[in-house]
Amino acid sequence: MDFEPFPAFLPEAETTDWFRAWTGNPEADGGVFRVFGQDGTGGCAAFWLVRESGSLSGQPVVFLGSEAETGVVASDLAGFLWLLAGGYGPYEAATAYEPDWSLRRNDALEAVAIRFAADSRQSVPEVIRRAAEEFPDFDDVVMALCR
Repeated sequence: MDFEPFPAFLPEAETTDWFRAWTGNPEADGGVFRVFGQDGTGGCAAFWLVRESGSLSGQPVVFLGSEAETGVVASDLAGFLWLLAGGYGPYEAATAYEPDWSLRRNDALEAVAIRFAADSRQSVPEVIRRAAEEFPDFDDVVMALCR
């Protein structure tokens, strides 16, 4: 897993500039994303502000890859924490989930998940399945913005 969280969210103007470059659409609005990290390829992890109500931590976590990979990787922050604890980053969850892959748990990240999301414990397959079922059209939504 290769994931680096940022110390703060990308500023909204910078997110919009990045999203416009990513989509090739000078009118695309990146305001529906709060980018909080990236992987070694330059792909970004972000909260997708799609739920009308609720806190930021209740919004789905998405991946927008450097090679146009997309995916909702967790239905909320709790699921994302359990994904990381299970040894998957956003890229792996969006692109390469293999049920037979031997997960490489991360004890330090599991401790974080236990501390902040103990009552939402999920396996990696559960996190990925729930996100895909709840938001099956994310790729279509994003690709419709691409030019």
